[in-house]
Amino acid sequence: MKPHVHSFFDTQTCTATHVVFDAPGGHAAVIDPVLNYEPKSGHTTNKSADQVLEFLATNKLTLQWLLETHAHADHLSGAQYLKKKAGGKIAIGKNISAVQKVFKVMFNLGPDFPVNGEQFDVLFVDQEEFSIGQLQAKAINVPGHTPADMAYVIGDSIFVGDTLFMPDVGTARCDFPGGDAAQLYHSIQKLLSFPPETRLFLCHDYPPAGREVCTHTSVASQKADNIHVRDGVSETDFVALRQKRDSGLEMPYLLIPAIQVNIRAGALPNAENNGIRYLKIPLNSL
Repeated sequence: MKPHVHSFFDTQTCTATHVVFDAPGGHAAVIDPVLNYEPKSGHTTNKSADQVLEFLATNKLTLQWLLETHAHADHLSGAQYLKKKAGGKIAIGKNISAVQKVFKVMFNLGPDFPVNGEQFDVLFVDQEEFSIGQLQAKAINVPGHTPADMAYVIGDSIFVGDTLFMPDVGTARCDFPGGDAAQLYHSIQKLLSFPPETRLFLCHDYPPAGREVCTHTSVASQKADNIHVRDGVSETDFVALRQKRDSGLEMPYLLIPAIQVNIRAGALPNAENNGIRYLKIPLNSL
């Protein structure tokens, strides 16, 4: 069964959020939802998530899943807001625990912060099958960008998170804690082993000048044209390219707030005794 897909694009963070559903009036999953955040003021808003809610309501869709491809470093997750407003289970890969352990130490979150992934409703293991209404879906483990990256195979489509970008942009960085360029290479080969016509829905697009934003591509396009990992690029060449490129990259400008929220499944830190919630900034640590 071919899924219906409607994509939203947040221009501030260059993030694509995908609504995947079986039919109008049926069931839906939202993949990689965004909570809008203004770093200068520390204000959050729900503009992007409200667009998703309007689409769900217009199409009379029941929200069954909120799927995270990984703990994002470039945008805050809107999963908790959408769950509160429309229901659904928040899911991510089981290896989120490895990411939580690293950042619990970095942000000194204290002994009460759990690192077993219990903040999420469902922790998928590799090849775990699930359904979205009448759609059959499968979670597949694609580490390399982070240890917890998952892709979701739904019908003729795969939602690949940050493993791949458009062919003229390339692939994800691998210099975050637990990242590994060799692992990413093998994860990408797993994705590119699907039939050439398979649609690949992306989490981000950073279009070069003159190109419109695109939120999906195909296995065939990636194998032919990806500037980092097209057919003929060896693992050795890819790892060397990726490591050289990563060594000159700046940190994502929303990494510090995003990670603290996203390892909590999109929940903000608890309010302190003055009623205000706070995010930490570790000095001279990143």
